[in-house]
Amino acid sequence: CRLPGGVRSAADFWRLLCEGRDAVGQVPDGRWTDFLPPGGEPPADIARHGAYLGPVDGPDGIARFDAEFFGVSAPEAQSMDPQQRILLEVVREALDHAAVPADSLAGTRTGVFVGVGGNEYAHLTAAELDAVGGWTATGVSPSVTAGRVSYLLDLRGPSVAVDTACSSSLVAVQQAVRSLAAGDSDTALAAGVNLLLSPAATLSLQRAGALSAEGRCKAFDAAADGISRGEGCGVVVLKRLADAERDGDRVLAVIEHAVVNQDGRSNGLTAPSAGAQRALLEAAHRAPADVDYVEAHGTGTPLGDPIEAGALGAVLGTGRSPDRPLLIGSVKTNLGHLEAAAGITGLIKTVLSLHHGRIPPHLHYTTPNPHIDPERLGLRVVTATEPWPRYSGTARAGVSAFGFSGTNAHVALREHRPATRPKPPR
Repeated sequence: CRLPGGVRSAADFWRLLCEGRDAVGQVPDGRWTDFLPPGGEPPADIARHGAYLGPVDGPDGIARFDAEFFGVSAPEAQSMDPQQRILLEVVREALDHAAVPADSLAGTRTGVFVGVGGNEYAHLTAAELDAVGGWTATGVSPSVTAGRVSYLLDLRGPSVAVDTACSSSLVAVQQAVRSLAAGDSDTALAAGVNLLLSPAATLSLQRAGALSAEGRCKAFDAAADGISRGEGCGVVVLKRLADAERDGDRVLAVIEHAVVNQDGRSNGLTAPSAGAQRALLEAAHRAPADVDYVEAHGTGTPLGDPIEAGALGAVLGTGRSPDRPLLIGSVKTNLGHLEAAAGITGLIKTVLSLHHGRIPPHLHYTTPNPHIDPERLGLRVVTATEPWPRYSGTARAGVSAFGFSGTNAHVALREHRPATRPKPPR
């Protein structure tokens, strides 16, 4: 993964989570320059808070790319959306982390499923017709974000870009799981990428009242007043469990169910639906009392938090004894809202938590939202690192992502316990 706060690996991410670090800062110098007229300035009151990867040309910046390593010419690389570039890098890093040689996948039924949203880079490369080149169209096409990975690695499974707004990358995971189950893929790369290049989307969200005045996601807290935007990229490598165990792969967690649904006609185009969220959770979890923890969507909005907490309580919190509450948290309190990459980031956090047997703290939570009664709902926000409780004897979790498109996704997970092999006779 590549995330704010200097995170360039799963180990870096786990360290940030356990240390309870908040990676939200200010927009890097020069980030918006190319999107402004010569000598122009953004509105003086525009929100500058956000969780960014770093200065454009800094070590964690978005302009650096080893085109030669990936066999991409310099003119083509310049036309490529930085989201395409960073995804290529993180895909290779994910395969290295999984100990899967990239060359071994060439010609195989390996699927690529990528959650990706805006193509703000097109506003630069296509703004002046005289500057449009032969690589401009592919460089900014969201479909090529996935297709370029398949092309460069010679992967023959499905290759799909998914845009459902904030749920994009968790929907990509669901599509990958379905592809594996159907036999269309034998290995799947599920990913999400989101970069904040232009001030336009930030300004629009600010004028819609969606951004936190303090630049912090204070999910489930009485002071919650909106989101802080974030950027980054995450990739997971998926296989059918039997195949992974057969091949001796390192398995960090097991996906039991992955579910997607839609709000339909709610109170507004972008308004969440309590009924849809309840239906999603019911479809994903067959034994609600066995779920220990849910990585919530948790944006920190006055409308969304009570609806999400209510759905979690109604489906997974009901009937629990006080000493076995459903634990909840949200990585958005560390990194802001990564939008198209939000779901995959929450998934990676939860997988790391299952693997390490500990749940890291949810930040910026001091007083419960007055419209949320955690005790009545059977919920508890995790505010300090604690051991995984394993209520049923096996650690189980869920991860939610809800898009303002109305498309919702939830993934049910459990820890992996390698099958014990009988000892050979003496």
